Amino acid sequence: MKTKRNKGFTLIELLIVLVILGLLASLVAPKMFSKVDSSMIKTAQTQMKLIETALDTYRLDVGQHPDSLDELLKSDKKNWDGPYLPKEVPLDPWGNPYIYSRPGDNGKPFNLMSYGKDGRSGGDDDNADIIHQ
Repeated sequence: MKTKRNKGFTLIELLIVLVILGLLASLVAPKMFSKVDSSMIKTAQTQMKLIETALDTYRLDVGQHPDSLDELLKSDKKNWDGPYLPKEVPLDPWGNPYIYSRPGDNGKPFNLMSYGKDGRSGGDDDNADIIHQ
């Protein structure tokens, strides 16, 4: 009499596969997560360019840059022809508001920046301030 043998993986084979997958993940994951942080910095820089365009369009219409970013959406100033942004003023990629001040430093008409990942002034690497040039 012949017995049927169940076909499948043994526990040892499954453990070996899991170890191999774990090793691969430990090699690939750090590279992937570093790309996430750099892409968030690039997103902040791109959003600040969009805001700068809206600020410059506002200045062309009104004659000066706004006192706050909210004036890009609603203002009662003469010659205001907005809104200058399609939606609300975006938050930075970490969920914090952009820092806007007028007049800017070193003779610039305004300053626009994000405090980075930590949401506080200063910092290094991913926590460094992102200043629009």
